[in-house]
Amino acid sequence: MNPVSFCDTPLLRIAYLDGGPQDGPPVVLLHGWPDDATTYARISPVLHEGGFRTFSPWLRGFGQTSFLSKETMRSGEIAAMAQDVLDFADALGLSRFAIVGHDWGARIAYLLASIFPDRISCCAALSLGWQPGKPATPAPEQAKAFWYQWFMATARGAEFVRKNRKEFARFQWDSWSPLGWFDDTIFDEVAASFDNPDWPDVTLHSYRVRWGEAEPDPCYAELARRQTSVKIITVPTLTLHGGDDRVVLTPSSEGLEEHFTAPYKRVVLDAVGHFPTREAPHEVSRLLASFLDSFGSR
Repeated sequence: MNPVSFCDTPLLRIAYLDGGPQDGPPVVLLHGWPDDATTYARISPVLHEGGFRTFSPWLRGFGQTSFLSKETMRSGEIAAMAQDVLDFADALGLSRFAIVGHDWGARIAYLLASIFPDRISCCAALSLGWQPGKPATPAPEQAKAFWYQWFMATARGAEFVRKNRKEFARFQWDSWSPLGWFDDTIFDEVAASFDNPDWPDVTLHSYRVRWGEAEPDPCYAELARRQTSVKIITVPTLTLHGGDDRVVLTPSSEGLEEHFTAPYKRVVLDAVGHFPTREAPHEVSRLLASFLDSFGSR
């Protein structure tokens, strides 16, 4: 793995991994929760071979990414993290780039693709379909799978997450996919990213604010308004969803074609759970390389 690099934005010192040809078309790779930037460790080399330059940041609250000021709200809003990505791209001099995101990263990718098509050449999202507007209350089966989100909305749940962050994250890894896709060593390496002092605050706020159980950061009010008002994505989009995803159920990404005016494709990965980049890196690499080859150089 390449050494970790750093860049400063108005709010953050962002840790990131990069690689590939210096003059290659840029691709920003965004991880989800509970995961970190190394989720693309077996994906990015294939993209580098295809001529692409990749940048994989640790999101706010993860790894060595840190806030520059103690006064900044530790918001976990998708709008806040989307602005972080734009600031990150600006710091690196990336005027236009392809975006790939998993889980939280998929939500960020969809927001950027829907609101900033002048910045985003194409969008690939893993483990999540784009459903515009404010999040609807899920049906019972999906609500059951989201138990951890309701748990974090309670005082006792929040206290548990603060005191047992790695145990809580490990339970999700054990529960969201078929067994056997990782070992203790891999989890422990990733879980070091959850030692970030801001991880509990960002995590709790992200899930609480999503369902109206916490106050949003007013700094992102306009971006959040635009996030829920836009109905169409106008850049080429690829959605990859595990066929055995046990947290974001696979049917939730079905039938969304009407929301895309550029080429759109949804691929279900058989027998794969919620972490396709780690569970099926060869298949994901092939699909992403083909997609980016078609649309990521524009």
